[in-house]
Amino acid sequence: MTLLELYEEKYGENKYEVVAATVNRRLRELSASVKPDDEVEFIKTNSIIGFDLYKRSIILLMLKAAKDVLGKPEGDYKIDVMYSISKGYFCRLLDTDEEMNDELVGKIKARMEELVEQDLPIEKMVCSTSEMREEFARRDLPGKASLLKFRQSSKINIYSLGGYKDYFYGYMVPSTGFLKTFDLVTYDDGFVVILPQKSTGELPAKEADGKYEFPNKLYSVLRTYEDWGQRLNCSYVGDVNNVIVNGGVNNMILVQEALMEKQIGDIAKDIVEGGKKLVLIAGPSSSGKTTFSNRLSAHMMAYGIHPHPIAMDNFFKNRDETPRDENGDLDFECLEALDLALLEDTMTRLLRGEEVEMPTFDFTVGKKKFDGDTLKLGDNDVIVMEGIHALNPESTKTLSKDSCYKIYISALTQLNIDEHNQISTTDTRLLRRIVRDARTRGHSATKTIKMWPSVRRGEEKYIFPFQEEADAIFNSALIYELSAIKTFAEPLLYGVDEDSDEYYEAKRLLKFLGYFLGIDVQNVPQTSLMREFIGGGCFKV
Repeated sequence: MTLLELYEEKYGENKYEVVAATVNRRLRELSASVKPDDEVEFIKTNSIIGFDLYKRSIILLMLKAAKDVLGKPEGDYKIDVMYSISKGYFCRLLDTDEEMNDELVGKIKARMEELVEQDLPIEKMVCSTSEMREEFARRDLPGKASLLKFRQSSKINIYSLGGYKDYFYGYMVPSTGFLKTFDLVTYDDGFVVILPQKSTGELPAKEADGKYEFPNKLYSVLRTYEDWGQRLNCSYVGDVNNVIVNGGVNNMILVQEALMEKQIGDIAKDIVEGGKKLVLIAGPSSSGKTTFSNRLSAHMMAYGIHPHPIAMDNFFKNRDETPRDENGDLDFECLEALDLALLEDTMTRLLRGEEVEMPTFDFTVGKKKFDGDTLKLGDNDVIVMEGIHALNPESTKTLSKDSCYKIYISALTQLNIDEHNQISTTDTRLLRRIVRDARTRGHSATKTIKMWPSVRRGEEKYIFPFQEEADAIFNSALIYELSAIKTFAEPLLYGVDEDSDEYYEAKRLLKFLGYFLGIDVQNVPQTSLMREFIGGGCFKV
């Protein structure tokens, strides 16, 4: 029997609770067959694997519904799934005279609901890579056609829903009946596919006016970097691969680094001209905060400003005062782990021009130390402080807002696999972390992957909610970086044992890296943010 039939037999009619399963520790779609002696574990939507599978299937459902509503061949219109913005995927309707408005979006949503009610099968077919490449070219999907140009396999898996065929990076649910929770709303010049929250399975809460709140500052930055990608003629992975095979990679590196250097310079100019005395920097793991801070400091020094780096971690409470989480473990990531009274008093006195003795936290004994190290700010001095809670208003609520400048940094990947398969910023950061942990800490990829869900939980709780508090958002993603990091990451991922719980994630990342051609990193500058992860940089990290 199939996995879906097994689940129905064992658990009754609740078949829509699960979206996939592992069979003998290998991920399988619910349509796969199972034998009596197989070891089976079902996967629900509230898991990382299950949620990714659900999101992917929703996009297929939306594309099929849009085709039905528009009633045109795909060459007469184009839908690009652009990027993730907190509650879902921002998409844009292109190459058509159709106006994207509430009425059209409402029709597409209604058609999606009809398809869910019909519980239509989502079928997987094995097709010729070359034939599908030609078909995608005819359908005006150059990102997909270019991607398949670099696929070594002569066959690929294609998913079909009601006659609509598409190529996706990963598995799907077996039928549309599994996709009951979603929403569609207009936003700017496109629309957003609203996804359920992974933890609850419910749609995000709306504001008092009945609308969803979107991260407008973050969205603005994503649009800017989208323009950068178009300037480099690199919107999709296939575009980058074409640049590599045509010998243009060094120019691409130089242009990308120049664009990033300009942005850092603009932020430094904004800080100096605004007379800011306290620069606060926060971002999720492997965003490149250390290299960014060093490069920002260098730019400020060029303006005659003397930056003083201070780690927010030096203001931790002593271990005997550290709060514990729901499991009784010490919670070092919560805001209450910081000695906020000392932090605010120290910063207030420094901003008043007083000389202050600065604390240093000794992690070996779990206590703050005062060793006579003092600091007094002159007219041209600026504090640069990095920490997980740097953007949280509670950490600076007693300080003058006119003195503070907040920066959010993250790897907001502007590159996509193709028109309908987005590159997750989380995947980019995880690959960075795997390579850096192996180089600087001797950690295996297995260990890094194992701890990653815990890292993500802390980010979602303490960093992402405050990203819109920033005065500037810095995108640390580099358009060539996955081609650069491929050579370093692949041997580490191949080292993950097949019997480990981390094997599926390693295998998924290897498949993802397989879309990219690798490059020689010798021409990556020593000052590049990329060097924080692959090594060879001029900054101490």
